[in-house]
Amino acid sequence: MSTRDMARWLYDYEQGSSAHESGSLANRSCRRWQRPWEHIMNRRTFLAAGLGSSLARDVSRKLRIGVLGAVYAHAEEKIPVLGESPDWDLIGVCEEDDQVRRQYSASGVRILSQADLLSECDAVAVESDVTEHARHGKLVLEAGKHLHLEKPPATDFAGLQNLVDLARTKGLLLQIGYMWRYHPGINRAIQAAQLGWLGDIYMVRGTINNQLPARRRPEWERFQGGIMFELGSHLIDAVVRLMGAPRAVRPVLQAHDASRDGLADNTVAVLEYDRALAVICASTLQPNSRNHRNFEILGTRGTALVQPLEPSELVMDLEGAAGPYPAGVTRVELPPYRRYVDDLADFARAIRNGSSLPVSLEQELTVQRTLLRCTGKEP
Repeated sequence: MSTRDMARWLYDYEQGSSAHESGSLANRSCRRWQRPWEHIMNRRTFLAAGLGSSLARDVSRKLRIGVLGAVYAHAEEKIPVLGESPDWDLIGVCEEDDQVRRQYSASGVRILSQADLLSECDAVAVESDVTEHARHGKLVLEAGKHLHLEKPPATDFAGLQNLVDLARTKGLLLQIGYMWRYHPGINRAIQAAQLGWLGDIYMVRGTINNQLPARRRPEWERFQGGIMFELGSHLIDAVVRLMGAPRAVRPVLQAHDASRDGLADNTVAVLEYDRALAVICASTLQPNSRNHRNFEILGTRGTALVQPLEPSELVMDLEGAAGPYPAGVTRVELPPYRRYVDDLADFARAIRNGSSLPVSLEQELTVQRTLLRCTGKEP
């Protein structure tokens, strides 16, 4: 089934399951959001032997998950989500940094050795330093555990390729933690493009800036591409999910004040497709940057704009009525969104159901390859 067919199936499914709701078609669809691919992918049988176990069949208990490494910035939000989840039993954290260990111990989280964590859990979330992601991910998969791996999954292409090969061989799930894969605004915009409601797509634009504290600049300076690698990766992921692999990539990686350090802190990547362009901007220099983060899809029949990304606001501006949207400007009502909740719920669901994840391992490789090209590396 093609991506367009999947999106059309989703639309037809939504209309059928919403028939009992009152109000117009536009009102029903604007008030209701379905995670793209969920119903399709969850009906696919994942054939790997590792998911044919009693674990996949036992839906009566929480799944046990441990966190390997907790110094990455997202861990501070992700660990509480795991602790509150109806799907997961957070068994503890393994972390070498004494300050981080004390922080989580004081909040009631168990501190475990690596051996204990890997022996007690069903799955592991890796939230270590970026340079350790691939190494820690390999340890998890070699231990026979399903893996949720913080982004970026590796600093090169070979690191992720090795993890993909290992996950395939062992029949284990590998989920990469790009946090906006379940974002209701971004996914609504992508759905509108895939179903043809925006016409022919000729441009995708995205901006993701921050105002990085001086103390963190050395941390990001380690990576070629600087902020494009660390932060721009979220929007590169969204572009690849929509458009696939680009035929060419042109990065501009500027150090705004080269005398200060070597961090690429003012960056742009242009992704070329046969009949479209995508432009991603990422900078560490913008005050109040969250208000200006955006993702926009432009087509010959209309535009979908998500701005800000959090809290999410989606505006559709169409030449003529299409799908659930009328002609003109429509501010789409979206459900509340909290980072990581849906990602981790879907991870648990896939383990229990023996199903695949919405983003295939081959797509993960395409995202990684494109990300590296956007940072000036050719995988």
